[in-house]
Amino acid sequence: MSLANKVLVALGLGLLVGLIINISGIGDMPWIKEYVIDGLFKVGGGLFVNALKMLIVPLVLFSLIPGILGIGDIRLLGKIGTKSFALYVATTAIAITTAITLAALSGIGTGLDIPLEEAFQGKEATKSFTEILIGIVPPNVIKAMANGDMLAIIFFSIFFGIALLIEIKDSPDVVKFIDQMNRVVMRMIDMVMIFAPYAVFCLVGKAVAELGIDIVIQISGYFMVIIFALLFHAFVTQMIILKAFTGLDIGLFLKKIRNAQTFAFSTSSSGATIPITLRTVQERLGVDKSVSAFSVPFGATINMDGTAMMQGVATVFIANLYGVDFGITEYVTIVVTAVLASIGTAAVPSVGLVMLTLVFSQVGLPIEAIGYILGIDRIVDMTRTAVNVTGDTVVTTIVAKSEDRIDIDVFNDPNAGDFEDVHVPNKA
Repeated sequence: MSLANKVLVALGLGLLVGLIINISGIGDMPWIKEYVIDGLFKVGGGLFVNALKMLIVPLVLFSLIPGILGIGDIRLLGKIGTKSFALYVATTAIAITTAITLAALSGIGTGLDIPLEEAFQGKEATKSFTEILIGIVPPNVIKAMANGDMLAIIFFSIFFGIALLIEIKDSPDVVKFIDQMNRVVMRMIDMVMIFAPYAVFCLVGKAVAELGIDIVIQISGYFMVIIFALLFHAFVTQMIILKAFTGLDIGLFLKKIRNAQTFAFSTSSSGATIPITLRTVQERLGVDKSVSAFSVPFGATINMDGTAMMQGVATVFIANLYGVDFGITEYVTIVVTAVLASIGTAAVPSVGLVMLTLVFSQVGLPIEAIGYILGIDRIVDMTRTAVNVTGDTVVTTIVAKSEDRIDIDVFNDPNAGDFEDVHVPNKA
């Protein structure tokens, strides 16, 4: 059985066992409370949560730096590189702002009174926005890592990555070390995720046993809001941006990128979709290789609109669930953190969920609350990956049009570069 199916099964079992404990009233029995709810469930979920916390700092360090090195050559950050980077960052910022707005307006997560343990009390907004901006540059990076100051760690990682990219020819050993460490950290994430089904069972079982059917309703609300937000961004916001910058036919564009979207949805990996995305923009949309060869792989590395939206909706959902009130400073912090973190989010399945721990840490939310949304994340992950790849094709087309490096005749030909529907092997 695949890990995704195991997680879904664990989610169902956790809901079932939790509801039985809650409805039957046996949760009030001392030994059930002590040894099952506050024993087995709490320990099983807590170990998994601590493992995620353990990986936050190394994940940021050793995924952001390779993301910068992925540019390949600092000279590529010319007109095409600058336009691509600016558009990717801008669309990600728009995406998460849209997600936060929809989540806040929907009120998902409100109405439940979930007691926060003392160790997980939300951060008080003791810093002004200007102090937060100044704090992005850490006076002591080691202290920032020890304190989990994510914005400072992200800034240092990007700064280090740019410097290493400039000196890449004279620093092959450093580059090799960073690449090896990135692989090791990703392997550690794989190892931790093996235990995800058991953690989901424990976390969901504990939550439902204590809160009953109300928490199930709230999780359903979260799922509907995030799916709506993702579809709205892909088919409304991004299409408006494409039309505004290029004037191209939106219907024809969507028809031509359907295979890339399908493949992205099936694999949940922007990286695995790169060959299909490249073929789509070059042969179906008429984009010149000089643009697509840079923009598409670059987008798979730093363009994570869907992932950022998930982080925004999930953060608002968990904040409402725990009764943590956010002001404008916290919302801006979420946007900045998610946008910067997206640069280092690996183009592989489910890593965005791990990066969510980074956002939670920055705004002081309990990381164990990720267990509430972990069970349904696979479906959300598939959808947000399709949104990410849609963004890659949109930005690549906009840059190509602005540089006059797109064959309009190819774009307007509905059969240009047509290829059969992509069929993904079950074990892809």
